[in-house]
Amino acid sequence: MAMKAAAIKLKAAAAPSTGFRALLFSTSRFPFNQPSPAQKPPPAEPSTNLFVSGLSKRTTNEGLRGAFEKFGNVVDAKVVCDRVSGFSKGFGFVRYATLQEAEAGIKGMDGQFLDGWVIFAEYARPRNPSPPTQNGPSNGFSSTNFR
Repeated sequence: MAMKAAAIKLKAAAAPSTGFRALLFSTSRFPFNQPSPAQKPPPAEPSTNLFVSGLSKRTTNEGLRGAFEKFGNVVDAKVVCDRVSGFSKGFGFVRYATLQEAEAGIKGMDGQFLDGWVIFAEYARPRNPSPPTQNGPSNGFSSTNFR
């Protein structure tokens, strides 16, 4: 009889719980719990300006220019850097003189190694317009408070 009681207790412990715990840890089939499919942005318009991502922290403007000059006349090469540390943020921009050179730069450098890191090159997208800012200091302090 004791064995039967122990078996019943064991089954009850293994059975899915009902109540608050079941509500919290259940897997629901409602659509709002399903991850939404990732929406890819439309491809960028061809332009002479390229966006380069995957850059090393040690990549410089000169290093970026040198890597892309193999494929055409580079007008400007800029690695975007952190204001505090001065290291690369991991992306930059390269501007070519013509669309044909920009296309050759993408084909030649996309997926290649630069400073030990795989980089990706694509046409740069135009910047989204930023919301208008209010006049005055952004930190909430007035300049008249400090004398």
